[in-house]
Order: sequence, then structure tokens, then C-alpha cells
Amino acid sequence: MKLLVLLMAFAPLAGGSVLTEGDAHTPHNGGLAQGGGDPGDASPPTGDQAGWEGVARALGRPGKLSSDKKVYRVTFPRSDLKVTSYGVTIKPGLALGSYAAFTRYPDGNVMMMGDLVVTEPELQKVTDALQRHGIEQTAVHKHLLSHQPEVWWTHIHAMGRDATEIARSVRAALDVTATPITPAPASPAPSLDIDTTAIDRAMGSKGTNDGGIYRFTFKRTEPVSEHGEVIPPGMGVATAINFQPTGSGKAAINGDFVMTADEIQRIVKALRGGGIDIVEIHNHTLREQPRLFYMHFWADDDAVKLAKTLHKAVAEQAVTPAS
Repeated sequence: MKLLVLLMAFAPLAGGSVLTEGDAHTPHNGGLAQGGGDPGDASPPTGDQAGWEGVARALGRPGKLSSDKKVYRVTFPRSDLKVTSYGVTIKPGLALGSYAAFTRYPDGNVMMMGDLVVTEPELQKVTDALQRHGIEQTAVHKHLLSHQPEVWWTHIHAMGRDATEIARSVRAALDVTATPITPAPASPAPSLDIDTTAIDRAMGSKGTNDGGIYRFTFKRTEPVSEHGEVIPPGMGVATAINFQPTGSGKAAINGDFVMTADEIQRIVKALRGGGIDIVEIHNHTLREQPRLFYMHFWADDDAVKLAKTLHKAVAEQAVTPAS
């Protein structure tokens, strides 16, 4: 299986609406921005729901504040797409969720990180929109193997003083896609046709039913930082494992293992030992410390069996269950 490792970084154009990196932000620990420094000295992010109202208006839908009030995350499920992979119809919550996550630091600087799910015809238009508005594009890659129609995932990053202006720039990229902006009416999460009790036992943690997708999240035990600032796990630097029931106790699994370099081969071995496919190994960000790599995976099999294999892979990481 060929592993696609594609990393793209674009400098913002002059006159773009978002100032990124050095133009808008002076790191507290200058050496850290170049790869040195101590992440433990970085400033913790702060925020509250009311402080993100401008972001919600600019993006056209409300977001959710994390339980620790550090991350404001706005999601855009690609419910307009009917994507199949190996005969499985992919629910937006399994692998088709665009998002933009924001965190604000005590000095007033805002970091935005996100992932946009785009069709192949949309990809270059999104790239052009991001460049016009000064948003960094930090990765272009796949989450799924053989799937139709062709879909790509592109990671985005910005830092600046004005969260609302950053949100407007993200919205400009969304507007060149068919991504639904108006949120769908809320509905109760459907019951899950998998043995969640046995899955929890196998995973050593308790999952969450999120709209019919059973989710697990594991955060890194050491702080992750960029530009001298700690990145909260909710920004997208945590291992995420998703189960989509496919009938008769089976589930399709997809997600991200967030790894340091010395963890990669052990996790690959653990996953392949249980028949889980490796989709991608790549980067999401450009200047984080410690350097992190992301692995997407896929299988459609007995859910409890897959959970046992996934637990073995998680055990090879320096992570702990996220609240």
C-alpha cells in the first residue's frame, strides 16, 4: 500500500485579511518558534463562550466551547456528500467533518487550526481562497482509501489579534465549496448497533455516542506548543478514534493517531497485527514542538475485535483519555 505523505505550506499574500506568524504575533519564547525553548513555559489559552460571538456570526453557525473553556470549535459536516468506501456509506461524523477551532491567549493573540473536507473540483478554489485571505494551508491528504467521489482534506492555520477576521477568512474558503453553512436541526443521537460496553472494556476508556458515531479521544501527556504557545488538545492535536456501526456488531473505524516519530513504527505494527489498514502518515502542522505525525486508518470488522487492536496501538503512545 502506498502511503501518501503530502505537505503543503503557503505563505500569505500581501494584503490578505489575516496576519499570520511573525506579522501578527511575537512568541513569548522566541527560540521555541524556531524549534527550541521549553513548551512548559508557554502561556495557557483562555476564553469563554461570549468572547466568540463574532466568530459564530462570521462563520454562519454557532460553535461549542470545550469543557475546559480553552477551545471554541465550529464544525461543518459535509452532509451534502454521499461518499462510499469499500461499500460503506460514510457518515459525516466518521470522516467528513470540516471544522475550525480557535483558542485565545492571555496576550490577546488568537490561534486557529482546522481541517476542510473538499471535493477534488473544489480543492484548488479553496487553496486560492485561503491564499487570498492569508490563511496558511499546512497539509493536503486523504482520510479514506478507495472512495467515491474523490474527496480531499486540507489543514489550515492562522494566528492574529482579530478572531472574527480570521473566521471571515475561513468562511471565504467555505463559500467556494458546497459545504452546508446553516446547521441541521438537532436530533437525538441514534442507538448504536455495537456492544459499547465491550468496546469500552477493550479500549480501557469510555466512549461517547456523538450523532451515531462512537468516539474516543486521547490527549498527549506532554504539552504541545507552537510559536511559544501551548496548543490545547481540542485544537486537533489529540488521537481520535471513531466507530460507525455497519450492522451485525460490525463497525467501520477511522480517525487519527497523533504520534511522535519514535511511536510511528510500533503503532503501525500494532494496527496491522489486527488487520487494520494504514491510510496515511503525514503532518498537520508545520512548527509544533514536539514534532508530531498523524496516521489515518481504516477497517470494517467486528467492533470489539477492532477495539482490542486499537487499544494495543494506543498503548504504544504517551497519551491519556481526554475528558
